[in-house]
Amino acid sequence: MNTLAKTLGLIALAASLTACADLSTQQRRAAAGAVVGGVAGNLIGGDTGSTLGGAALGGVIGSQIK
Repeated sequence: MNTLAKTLGLIALAASLTACADLSTQQRRAAAGAVVGGVAGNLIGGDTGSTLGGAALGGVIGSQIK
């Protein structure tokens, strides 16, 4: 991977992380649930559908945790 692509990737990552600063607690929990659910879905099913399903389910569960 060339240097320009790596630099642009890092800039995009930094910009996306700064967007999370103003999230409410419920929104942060939903995002964390979506990440964990997506990883779990991919590990269990090993395909895109499982990953997306796990992310959706994890986001819903994460948003409901108090």
